[in-house]
Amino acid sequence: MTTPSGSPALSDRALKAAPRFASTGSPYFAIFLAVMAVVLILSNIGASKGVVLGPIVTDGGFFLFPLAYILGDVVSEVYGFKAARKAIVTTFALSAFASLCYWVIIALPGFGDEYGNAKQAAIEGALGPVPLIVLASLLGFFAGQTINSWILVKMKERSGEKSLWARLMGSSGAGEFVDTLIFCSIAASVIGIADFGTFVNYVVVGFVYKTAVEFLFVPVTSLVIGWVKKREPSYGA
Repeated sequence: MTTPSGSPALSDRALKAAPRFASTGSPYFAIFLAVMAVVLILSNIGASKGVVLGPIVTDGGFFLFPLAYILGDVVSEVYGFKAARKAIVTTFALSAFASLCYWVIIALPGFGDEYGNAKQAAIEGALGPVPLIVLASLLGFFAGQTINSWILVKMKERSGEKSLWARLMGSSGAGEFVDTLIFCSIAASVIGIADFGTFVNYVVVGFVYKTAVEFLFVPVTSLVIGWVKKREPSYGA
């Protein structure tokens, strides 16, 4: 079948499958970008502390980092891969800048009295390991989020607006695995993990936990995505 102009007509199925994305020139995208950056920076600080919860070995950023991926899913689904890549690179740069600031703060001369020395030791203990944690986090975040976003958008190109849950769950599993493996391989020694058994525990627990959190929050993520799509004037335009 052709249109009156003689060009082939798109089938209803093709129209439904066509992916729609919103423009990044909206206040919502800016908010998501800012929150992603803050979450990653706070996660990097928290990750410098090893945490033991019974048989579970993790770090102090465990409750924050999954949120970065949930936000990444929202950005990828609503704004597309190019926008998600922009958000990932910007968040990467801001987190690296925060790490540089920690180094400068530690290097600045402080008061030489007992209180000043105690404060310096505390700051070094809290922020000193962070640059290595940031390296682990940034490499893992960049690789994992890129894979997560790419898979989600490719799946959307095939299914259009359908099967959102499948996109969120399928992309998250792949992204979280790559992220966790890279992060744990670098960060393990920083937080005090020295033996292979504990390292495996760290990797497996991190992957299972982060993926489980994302899966549990799929209904919430879906609601947020739906809410943003309805309020983005450029979505599907």
